[in-house]
Amino acid sequence: MRIAYIAPYQGPGLVKRRPIVRNLSLSGNVKIPLIASALHANAHQVEIISQGEVIGMQGRFYPAFCEPERFHPDIPIYYSSALPIRCLNGLWARRRTLHLFKARHRLYRYDLVIIHNLKLPQITCANYAMRRLGLPVIFEYEDDVFVDRAGTAITARVAYLHTAARLLTRVAGCMAASPHLLSQLPSKIPKLLLRGAIGDDLLKSSEPTSSRHQNWVLFSGTHSRTQGIEQLITAWRTLQLSDWELHITGYGELTDKLRQMAENGRSTVFHGLVNRQELVRLMCAAKICINPYDVSQTPGNVFAFKIIEYLAAGAHVITTPMGTLEKEIERGITYMPNNNPDTIAVTLKQVILSGRWRQTAAQYVCTVYGPTAVAKSLDVLVQQVMAGSTTRS
Repeated sequence: MRIAYIAPYQGPGLVKRRPIVRNLSLSGNVKIPLIASALHANAHQVEIISQGEVIGMQGRFYPAFCEPERFHPDIPIYYSSALPIRCLNGLWARRRTLHLFKARHRLYRYDLVIIHNLKLPQITCANYAMRRLGLPVIFEYEDDVFVDRAGTAITARVAYLHTAARLLTRVAGCMAASPHLLSQLPSKIPKLLLRGAIGDDLLKSSEPTSSRHQNWVLFSGTHSRTQGIEQLITAWRTLQLSDWELHITGYGELTDKLRQMAENGRSTVFHGLVNRQELVRLMCAAKICINPYDVSQTPGNVFAFKIIEYLAAGAHVITTPMGTLEKEIERGITYMPNNNPDTIAVTLKQVILSGRWRQTAAQYVCTVYGPTAVAKSLDVLVQQVMAGSTTRS
């Protein structure tokens, strides 16, 4: 089966050619390849189509191209052109991504379309696929489109929300990171709860014992305000644990400020943007991984993909609540009611001094979200969607 995976993937070739570091999607750039690889493992032909959008008015034309540094030799990534000019950037991304999708379909017809979240290029391509081509569309739902990051209902962008809501009623299937997200889709369509996906690299590097773990607390992710990294650094400075270190990877709008906050703290280590191999090494070396995300008023409106990776690496996870989780997963998690610095400091101290960091959920998440299990779950979803599409036609 030939599958178009329309997702805002940002490969190394794109990072080199376009100024997108400030809007780099670190989690998406891990999960999208894992999903595509799992589909390929089921003998599907997968192509990724990405808008490769440039944020910021650069006033320069960026031509379309094919990613030269593929994560898999048999999975090509095609980027549409970009023209970051005010009042034109978004429209250009929608039209050129659709043009690229049409061109690839004419060359070799697709059987199925998967869209990742609901950015306008994804919505535009999905609507065209369903209305004009009669193709089934699977929706990969990661972030609740109807509330903001704080979980408050969005009242602006009414036309966009109407378009998004209408699309949800027409897709043929859905995979989502939480039951809350799945509940927004029609009950009659096939659904898959997919909280994460674990790659072979992490599976092979992790160990079920704590003998190799260091006295490290690790944060990995985009340095944005909702991630709670400022509060984490403030909390860490008050702890003064001489034999523990805080390690921070990633990049974003707050990176320079965060470095300044931690510059006098010898126990805080900044790694910046790291490649996949180094990130896996750091996760497998840390005793504790932390996700001090802003608490949402709508639990489950977003779920941090990295939590599953943290657990798979054998680390204990400290996080703010992100919706209801399976009890097997919660075995390896300590919850914080909020991400205030005092709360973070108290929670870290309790987990470290009590030895609670030894409680992990690695075996469970590796079994449920490892490559073989994810490939099998995705294949069931695809087959259900295609069977339903045949019945409707």
